[in-house]
Order: sequence, then C-alpha cells, then structure tokens
Amino acid sequence: MSENLQDWKPRPRPERTAIEGRYVRLEPLDAAKHGSALFEMATAQDAEGRFRWLFDTKPATRADFQPWLDKSAASEDPLFFVVIDKASGKIAGRQTLMRIDPTYGVIEIGNIYWSGIVARKPAATEAQFLFARYAFDLGYRRYEWKCNNRNEPSKRAAERFGFKFEGIFRQHMVVKGENRDTAWYAIIDKEWPALKQAYDAWLDPANFDAKGQQKRRLEDFRAEFGA
Repeated sequence: MSENLQDWKPRPRPERTAIEGRYVRLEPLDAAKHGSALFEMATAQDAEGRFRWLFDTKPATRADFQPWLDKSAASEDPLFFVVIDKASGKIAGRQTLMRIDPTYGVIEIGNIYWSGIVARKPAATEAQFLFARYAFDLGYRRYEWKCNNRNEPSKRAAERFGFKFEGIFRQHMVVKGENRDTAWYAIIDKEWPALKQAYDAWLDPANFDAKGQQKRRLEDFRAEFGA
C-alpha cells in the first residue's frame, strides 16, 4: 500500500548555522576564520591517503589552496561545515550537506575529510550523527551516503552508521582519471527514530571507560533498538 503524502510540502534548506554536539561542533566554513587550519589539515603527513577518494587533491601551497577555500565557503550546495574537536578546540575535519533537494526531501552527506584527531573516534561518529539529526529535524525523508565502490572503509562506515545499501551505479563518474562505480546507501525517515536511540545510547559518556574505549558497539545498540 502506497504512503499517502497529499499534505507533503517542500522542506526548508539547511542553514549556515553551527550545530552543537557533545564531542564536536560543526561550523559553516568561513574562509578567513578556518582557512589556515584547514590548509594545515590538508597538508598533514597522512593527508595524501585521506584525499584518495575525494574529488579534490592535496594542495601544494597555501596559494593553491585559496581558490578551493573561497569556492567552498561561498557554495550553497555542497554546503561546507568544518568539524571542531571540542576537547582540543582544533579543526579536525570538514564535511558537506549536498545534493540538497527540498522539493522531495532528499539530502546527502559527502566530501568527508576527518583528520586523525577525530577519525575512528566518538567525535567522527557524532559529526555524522549531527548531520543526520539536523536533516530529519528539518523534515527530510531521505539522507544519503555515496562512495566509490572500491572505497571499502567508506562502505564499512556507512553500514556501521546504519545506512542501508541500495545498489551500485555502474560507470557513474570519471574521477581523477579513473572510472567510478558508485555505491549508494540511505537512511529514510521511518528508520531514524530507532537509529537515533542507538546513537544517543552509544554516544553517552557512560558507554566509554576511563581510556575512552567503548563498552558496547553502535551495532549492539542498533540491534537492541531494532535499527
């Protein structure tokens, strides 16, 4: 039986506003405020590997970085946010809300670069969670994650985060001179309440010991709450 959406109305576009979490704060990218720290992050020792699956490349100089910075700061879609690690106060990543479709309530997280300060830590999981919560609070029906089908870490992350795999778009793009088959994942609004419960439980400080190690996995809470 099809869902009755006679009263559906287009959703608001996401705003350039800070999003506060327990471990991170997401701030709209500001070229003057964030530029130097983003360049430092983009040229760190491990940066080359982190750019492997992104559309952009590691900048050679600060001057080379400025055009990307200016374009990203001005962009409405993708809408760039920086990830501030609240424990250190440092810029620890950047990510975007993109392919924003208010008419049908579809939005995507993408352009993710999480530095070693937050990668594979509660802060990175929360950075993704804050975007998802914001999108569904705005009334979006569908929140997407897409990646190169050869990007196994990204696919594992999507599945851990609770995105459902929906298929492969073959020969979807040409990126950096290579074919890209794109793996599509999504969370829809009906799935979000249970998934939010799982995130809230996993991110609770009580779920981590004195060394910051998790006591229970996010997947365990997802199973508990039926997500």
